[in-house]
Amino acid sequence: MPLSPALTDDHRRARLGRRHLLRPADRAADVPQVADALVGLHATDAATVYLTACARLAEPSALAVDRALYEDVSLVKLLSMRRTIFAVTEEFAPYVNSSTARAIAARERATLLKRLAEGAEGWDEPRLAATERAVLAALARRGEATTSQLAEDVPALRETILMAAGKPYEARQSVGSRLLRLLASDGHVRRCRPLGSWLSSSYPWAPVAQLAEVPVREAKAEVARRWLASFGPATEADLKWWTGWTLGDTRKALADLAAVEVRLPDGATGLVVPGDEEPGPQESAPWAALLPALDPTVMGWRERDWYLRPEDVPALFDRAGNAGPSVWWCGRVIGGWAQRADGELVWRLFTDPGAEGRAAIAAEAERLAGWLGEVRVTPRFRTPLERELVAG
Repeated sequence: MPLSPALTDDHRRARLGRRHLLRPADRAADVPQVADALVGLHATDAATVYLTACARLAEPSALAVDRALYEDVSLVKLLSMRRTIFAVTEEFAPYVNSSTARAIAARERATLLKRLAEGAEGWDEPRLAATERAVLAALARRGEATTSQLAEDVPALRETILMAAGKPYEARQSVGSRLLRLLASDGHVRRCRPLGSWLSSSYPWAPVAQLAEVPVREAKAEVARRWLASFGPATEADLKWWTGWTLGDTRKALADLAAVEVRLPDGATGLVVPGDEEPGPQESAPWAALLPALDPTVMGWRERDWYLRPEDVPALFDRAGNAGPSVWWCGRVIGGWAQRADGELVWRLFTDPGAEGRAAIAAEAERLAGWLGEVRVTPRFRTPLERELVAG
């Protein structure tokens, strides 16, 4: 049976601009609205959450992101899709936890037990469990504490694990650093406001209430529904890649939400949520955006040719597939940008968007520089173009 209607690449790019809040008219009033529009904010690199949110806020402010993460706690960080840290809204967190994070936490626990058995003396599953209980008790007394502070109460955290024994890159890691990460994966603790600036990777921990339980199958269907509503039309392969699920789980979730097939260019089959089959309004006002490394939009699909030329990938991505800072014009990636040590924002375009596009990109750079102020941002995963631009 022929699929109908057809959704062209232009339709997809128009949807992207609206649904990912990249058109100036669609910008959000608050940070949770951005997180929901993108399903979740990449949070492996501390800077990405701030840059992603502020690119889409009507009034960009690092303080607004701080408030959502550490005061209102309206965003929850979970090690989830593709074993990546995502910041998702408090309401959505139980679905992400049940669909994805719980399975990852179980693998993290098994990995840590294996590392302890191989690289540390006197550790087994009962001792690990006892140490976890002691850490949670200490954290309950303190309310908030760094790993070093907790080690004052639980000396076992100071012990070390030999990693990659016998290899040229062997090293020792503290039990504390691995155990707190595990407790966070299990949903027992959360990261608090960083010590220093919002770019800092040093932070205290605080206990959290356990998330509500959602049946796994229901949770997967809800994650798939939200993702398709924001990123559809997309392929089965896109969803499998984005979530990190098995092919069987991906297909089951799509069947449970009754995803609808639509035609994409070159005979490909795309998927949308029921009722979202029509193309929708086409782009009227052109828009530009400077998005950060690991932004959810550039990392949203496995199959990217409709918004990113294959020949530009080596400059914009590192060898592990991490995206660097990107310049967008009307739904396409047309270049990359960087911030130099003196604060100057610089960019290189692969294609010329014309005078209107160049002016819009310059305006977005000015907007970004305005709220960054004296802050200097270096992506955690650096890409060839970003390095070249910084070097001048």
